[in-house]
Amino acid sequence: MIKEFWLFGLKQAYACLFGGFLLLVMLVTHFWYPVEILHRYDFIFLSAILFQIILLLFKLETTKEALVIVVFHIVATIMELFKTSDLIASWNYPEEYFFGIGNVPLFTGFMYSAVGSYIARVWRIFGFEFSNYPSKILTVLLILGIYINFFSHHFLPDARWVLLTITAIMFWRTVIYFRVKTTMRCMPLLLGWLLVALFIWIAENIATYANIWVYPNQLIEWRMVPITKLSSWYLLMLLSFVLITLINSIPIRSVK
Repeated sequence: MIKEFWLFGLKQAYACLFGGFLLLVMLVTHFWYPVEILHRYDFIFLSAILFQIILLLFKLETTKEALVIVVFHIVATIMELFKTSDLIASWNYPEEYFFGIGNVPLFTGFMYSAVGSYIARVWRIFGFEFSNYPSKILTVLLILGIYINFFSHHFLPDARWVLLTITAIMFWRTVIYFRVKTTMRCMPLLLGWLLVALFIWIAENIATYANIWVYPNQLIEWRMVPITKLSSWYLLMLLSFVLITLINSIPIRSVK
């Protein structure tokens, strides 16, 4: 059991390869960045592209997983442009950059892509199967509502708790099955999403500490991101997962 748990951790780390690399670059360049001719944000952007090329060349990432990263980059950049606009200013990027659009440096899309990359990789590594998975059409309608709410809650009542309630109802009976070694293990899918969202929240705290982006309450000094932010990451996790199901088949496990 201990060996299996250790192997589970190693496989999870392998699935987080891209996200882990980004966090490492962010932290190292925060404390030590001697390159004067290139902005730090641009260095992170170019490093992310180079790392993606290396993953593909050494077949550590599939073409499908690379496609996921491109899709997530586009979806995320659209949201970032809105969230960082002068009208909304939910957060901002305090350093200079060349590779960017408006108030958004282009490396930011890779941060969201890291989530999509993780889901696609962990799906393949652990051979996911599901029981009682809802209709794909319903899940797509749900994430459309989630994506719209990321924009609309600035002008209309925030529907996140309604969306979370609908999520709980839709996926209450859904179980995810995965194989670490030989034995098939399982857990409620809602719990699995919560655990991943928690790790994203931890990564967010590391990134804001490294001055990658800052929230209004962090302008004077760094403060931990409130745990309430976990609800946003949970919804983002769900959105990311359903987007992956659009390119991956959903293996259904029969349960007697």
